[in-house]
Amino acid sequence: MEKCPPELTIDVDLVRPVLERFIKRHVEDAGMKGVVLGISGGVDSATAAALAAAALGAENVTGVWLPYHDAGGRDDARAVVERFGINFKEISITPMVDAYLAQAGEVDDVRRGNVCARARMVILFDRSKEANAMVMGTGNKTELLLGYFTLFGDAACSIAPLADLYKGQVYLLAEALGVPERVIRKTPSAGLWPGQTDEGEMGISYFQVDRYLYYLVEKGEKPTKLLERGFDADFQRHVVGLLNRNLFKRKVPIIASVTGKTISKPITLPGIF
Repeated sequence: MEKCPPELTIDVDLVRPVLERFIKRHVEDAGMKGVVLGISGGVDSATAAALAAAALGAENVTGVWLPYHDAGGRDDARAVVERFGINFKEISITPMVDAYLAQAGEVDDVRRGNVCARARMVILFDRSKEANAMVMGTGNKTELLLGYFTLFGDAACSIAPLADLYKGQVYLLAEALGVPERVIRKTPSAGLWPGQTDEGEMGISYFQVDRYLYYLVEKGEKPTKLLERGFDADFQRHVVGLLNRNLFKRKVPIIASVTGKTISKPITLPGIF
């Protein structure tokens, strides 16, 4: 099955060392040695783990599998861990999630999935403190643009090496890094509930939306030109609706300006240090 539109083909031999240097530099700048990340058994977390192992040494990377009940994926997560030799922890989020849901009343699949995503990040950030490591995110550009993530859940991280790569480009990188074929072949799913798939929930395929976003975002093409490329009006309205509706999720918390000054850059004291 074709994963990446030809328009989005990247030179993996060029991109790979750039991302490895990015990881190493930012971890070292923070005074840390390693990273902690959630290992779901999917292609994004597998690719992030492979990059981190190459950049920092496998002994400085910990992948944590965080299942809710028996959601599946353990064998795929283990295959990734064994392929790249990173540390592995398995921690069930079932007790903490069910303890809350028992008091939450009627909860639909989306709310339950969001609770799971945020519970996972509670654990990852706690484990990162224990290990003096950074939490590495595994989200890609397609998901970030569409808002297909849980705010302060799976998007919560300190470093995000894949966030400027479309989903199809992650597949190309995964193949170059040696991610297990079983992981590359599997249907993308956030594992939020039994039978859930990313493309089924969004109502669009990654291949199709990657190609559309390339021309819309990267090339800045107008709707009429995109119609000529085969993207019908309903599809365009659906995707642009997701982009605009979820814009707030792609921003840091909006701070009310009172003093006119916010600290967003390092402070230096010339002459002192």
